[in-house]
Amino acid sequence: MDQLIEALWRAGGTDLHISGGMVPKIRIEGRLQDLPGAPRLLPDQIDHLLAQILPADQIDYCRSGSGDLDFSFGWRQTARIRGNLFRQRNSLAVALRLMPQEVPTFDQLRLPDSVRRFAQASQGLVLVSGPTGSGKSTTLASMIAWIAANQAKHVITIEDPIEYVHRHGRSVVNQRAVGEDAPSFAEALRSALREDPDVLLIGELRDLESIRVALTLAETGHLVFGTVHTNDSVQSIDRLVDVFPGDEQSQIRTQLGLSLTGVVYQRLLPRVGGGVVPAFEVMVVDSSLRNLIREGRTSQMRNQLLVGQAAGMMTLEQSLSELVQEGLVTHQDAVARSRHPADISRRRGY
Repeated sequence: MDQLIEALWRAGGTDLHISGGMVPKIRIEGRLQDLPGAPRLLPDQIDHLLAQILPADQIDYCRSGSGDLDFSFGWRQTARIRGNLFRQRNSLAVALRLMPQEVPTFDQLRLPDSVRRFAQASQGLVLVSGPTGSGKSTTLASMIAWIAANQAKHVITIEDPIEYVHRHGRSVVNQRAVGEDAPSFAEALRSALREDPDVLLIGELRDLESIRVALTLAETGHLVFGTVHTNDSVQSIDRLVDVFPGDEQSQIRTQLGLSLTGVVYQRLLPRVGGGVVPAFEVMVVDSSLRNLIREGRTSQMRNQLLVGQAAGMMTLEQSLSELVQEGLVTHQDAVARSRHPADISRRRGY
């Protein structure tokens, strides 16, 4: 397994997929391809590879069909590996993601100034959204690293699994892995209420109880970061509201209208010349947006993004247009990632 991970690292890939009966595949710049020189692997060979990185009881748990397994580990003091082990066609398969050991800085990630300011907020809820593999965890990690280095805060992260390991810096950073340090996101959040936190990072806001406690924390003087899987910044708000029964949704909209500080939606695109580069959609929640959230008129929020550049807002299309103008991505790739491609075409002279 160590040799496969090294091959992934040397190839500049981000992900490694191992499944019975196929050559291991790696993802480079968003595209999946065979790992050069690797043989086709049989199920028993995969079992041998897994035994090098996971304890037998965890492998047996997945083999029995009880569920899949999220895990992470350090690799050669060079990177961290995040993985998911699962069953397919009565055998085991694994997906591994290679993550840098050092958390990238704001400048390295090209984070907009408005996103950087979210890390300086004293309280509220900040959502980071996007599809799987869009760099959400890395963006959040950069914010936590900045807080730890520059502010004296008690930071608690709740993750499944822990992806980046943070230095304490000026802060105290306690990182809790769901399934190891806490039984669930909701239970870890309830415990956080008694642990004197200033800042919380929640790996994923996906269940009613976690969202409810996160809103309470954001309303009561804490800065809360969380991720959701959505297709734009506005949809992130609807996603949280829709988790709740109909008779509770009005109250949740009111709480969001009071506590939401900002929403970041992001995508990764192939960079011209190699690598990847992020594009962002940024919602900075002001009084107009708070009213729209409370009134359930989220369909009108995109218009606010279009005219809110002075406040640091931007649509994904505005970000994509800038990347095209800078020669960092092709117009074709930008259009392929956009839900409003005509806006990119109109803004090519921006």
